[in-house]
Amino acid sequence: MQFVRMIFWVLILAALLVFTAFNWKPVEVQIWTNLVLETKIPALVIIAFLLGLVPTWLLHRGVKWRLKRRIGALESAVSRNAAQSPQGPAPTPVQSAVDPRTHPLGREDTPA
Repeated sequence: MQFVRMIFWVLILAALLVFTAFNWKPVEVQIWTNLVLETKIPALVIIAFLLGLVPTWLLHRGVKWRLKRRIGALESAVSRNAAQSPQGPAPTPVQSAVDPRTHPLGREDTPA
């Protein structure tokens, strides 16, 4: 799995390098009326990609961390309860109060 992940990132980097080589042109970005930023196209693409990726990635890591903590707390609570209460005899099955010989749905001769 680690090898596949490494290959994925190498392919992404190669695609980014090819994109950068063919699009190395200056552009002007007007931020405000009197503020103009002159930059290259690949820089804009990388910044836009990171502006979308980083918040989503941080949210994902936060949810993953919170769920791992909840699972750990539940596992420790279960192990504490199992250590405190010894196992008793197995519970006996509950007998049905309905007699299948007299109940209309329990008779075998009733048409389906």
